[in-house]
Amino acid sequence: MAQRSATAQFQVQGVTHFLQNVGRLHTIIADASDRAEQNHELPSELLEVLHQNSLFQLLLPKPFGGFEIDPAGFCQIIESVAKIDASTAWCLCQANGCAMAAAFVPDQVANDIWLGNKPGVLAWGPGKGDAVRYGDCYRLSGSWSFVSGGRHATWLGGHATLREENGDPCRDVHGKILSQTFLFPSSQATMTKTWDVIGLLGTGSDTFSVKDISVPTTHMLSRDDASARRYQAPLYLFPATSLYASGFAGTALGISRTMLDSFKSLVLEKTPRLERQRLHENAIIQTEIGQSEARLNAARTFLLGELEDIWSVVTANQSLTIEQRMRIRLASTHAIHESKTVANAVYDAAGASAIFAGSPFQRRFRDIHTVAQQIQGRKSHFQTVGSFLLGHPPDLAMV
Repeated sequence: MAQRSATAQFQVQGVTHFLQNVGRLHTIIADASDRAEQNHELPSELLEVLHQNSLFQLLLPKPFGGFEIDPAGFCQIIESVAKIDASTAWCLCQANGCAMAAAFVPDQVANDIWLGNKPGVLAWGPGKGDAVRYGDCYRLSGSWSFVSGGRHATWLGGHATLREENGDPCRDVHGKILSQTFLFPSSQATMTKTWDVIGLLGTGSDTFSVKDISVPTTHMLSRDDASARRYQAPLYLFPATSLYASGFAGTALGISRTMLDSFKSLVLEKTPRLERQRLHENAIIQTEIGQSEARLNAARTFLLGELEDIWSVVTANQSLTIEQRMRIRLASTHAIHESKTVANAVYDAAGASAIFAGSPFQRRFRDIHTVAQQIQGRKSHFQTVGSFLLGHPPDLAMV
C-alpha cells in the first residue's frame, strides 16, 4: 500500500509539472494557432518547444524517455492545451497514443524511433494495406488517411493484411486472416493533402501511401495484444483507444471551457443592438450560464473521477476489465457531447460577436464540432455501453 501511494504522489507531481509548463507556453501556442490553421500543420517553432517540454512523451514508456502519465493526468494536460488551441492538443493526444506502441516492439526499434537524433513522433490512421512476406521482411503497400500530425511525424504506421509470398492471406490456426501494424520512416511515404474540413485544420490530418517498401519483421506489431507486450507497466494494460478517448474528451472539455469563460467576459460588457439591458442582466443569459457550468463541470468530474478510480484499481490488481473499459468509453463520450452542447449554447447566445474570425468563439465552434464527428465522439458508443450493461456480448472494437 505504501508503495502505491508513493507512485501516486510521483504522478501528481508529474502532472502538475506539465500543467505548469503548458501555462508558460500559453503565448507561444496561441501565437502559432493562426499559422497552424492557415498552413494545415503545426509551425516548426511550436513543435520545437513542445518537444523541449516533453509533451510528446507523456504516454511513452520510461526506458525510452517517456513519463507514463496516468489517464486522468493525461486528460488534464491535453485539456489545458486545448484551452489554448485545439489542433495542438489533438496532435499531442494522437502522437502520445501512438507512442504507447513502444511497449510492443523490440527495445532497439523503440530506441531508434523515440531516442534517435531527431525527436521521434509516430503517426498513423485508418486505411488498407497489404504486406507480402519476403524473407525476413515484408513488402508493404497501402494508403491510410486521417493521419493527424503526419506532416511533422518522423515515423508512420500502416495497418495491413499479412500475405504469403504467393499473395495468399496468412491465417492463424482458426483460419482467421492475420494483420499487423508496420512502422517505417516517414520519408518512405508519399503524403497527399486531403484535409479540407471545417475544424481542427492545424492537425493536417492528411493521407499517406507507400508502394512496395521493405519493412523488417522487427518493425511490425499487434496493437494492444497482451501476449505481444514487451514492456510491463500499468499504463500499458490499457488499450490505446482508452487513452485516445480520454485525451480527445479532454480536448472537447478544454475547447468548451474557453468558450464559456470568454462568453462570461463578453456578457459583462455587451449590450445588444437596439436593447438597453446588458447581457449579464438578462435572466435568460444568467440561466444559460448556470446550466452550462453545471453541464461542463459535471461531465469533467464524471470523466476524471472514473479515470482516477479505474487507475487506482488497475494499479492494485494489475489488470483491466472490460467493464472498466466500458466506463471509460461512457464517460469520455459523455464529456465530448456535453462539451458540444455547452459550446452550441454559448455560440448561439453570443450573437454576432461569435461569427468573427478574431473572436474566441468561431474557430473553437468549428473545432468542437469536428471533435464530436470523429470516432471517439460517436453517439453510437452510448448504445455500445448500454448493450453491455444489459448483458449482451461486448463490442470490444469500440472500447
